[in-house]
Amino acid sequence: MKKILIIEDDMEIADVEKDYLELSGLSVTIRNDGLAGYQEALANPYDLILLDLMLPGMDGFEICRKLREKLDVPITIVSARHEDIDKIRTLGFGADEYIEQPFSPAVLAAQVKSQLSRYEQLKGSGKKKHTGPLSLGGITMDESTHTVTVRDKPVELANKEFQLLHFLMVNAGIVFSRDTLYNRIWGMESLGNTATVPVHINRIREAVEEDPSNPKHILTIWGVGYKFQV
Repeated sequence: MKKILIIEDDMEIADVEKDYLELSGLSVTIRNDGLAGYQEALANPYDLILLDLMLPGMDGFEICRKLREKLDVPITIVSARHEDIDKIRTLGFGADEYIEQPFSPAVLAAQVKSQLSRYEQLKGSGKKKHTGPLSLGGITMDESTHTVTVRDKPVELANKEFQLLHFLMVNAGIVFSRDTLYNRIWGMESLGNTATVPVHINRIREAVEEDPSNPKHILTIWGVGYKFQV
């Protein structure tokens, strides 16, 4: 049974999320304080974290940033804050999804299960067949071990960053729009925002490009989209 951690100080919202997730066959733990939620996430293994932003003890921005430095686990922000800057900030810290309140609890549960399934496939615990290492432009990716090396040095990429880079490298030379990349990596049913794509592109560049401000491999084709160039 997959384990979900909800970090949410509004007990009414947390209980609704918990009920629908448990009806979907998931095990759910709730923490109503930011610091307690952060400590719980580090103390016990979870398959996905649902995280509010406005929390007592430690806010969701700090929790997201600190957890991403230590854990490779899907983090979904569920927040009443609708400002683009909040979405960009959390996605920049490594969140995988941003869901705005109010939301349909049934759709939220379906989204969580979909994200868990995609994460399983990426990590190799699903039915997806592994391919051999992919190497282009000094960058080598191995899906079977979820590892990336750049000029023979290992680098760390979060879940969605790994998927996005791998997709671009497999389709090197082809330009993809932001919407297409979002649908391919996050899924058509995703409740997030396509603004996450350039945020993740920038994070990938920081990890793999010699000069992220003047990238040689992950190129922006203005007015069109992005492509990987050898």
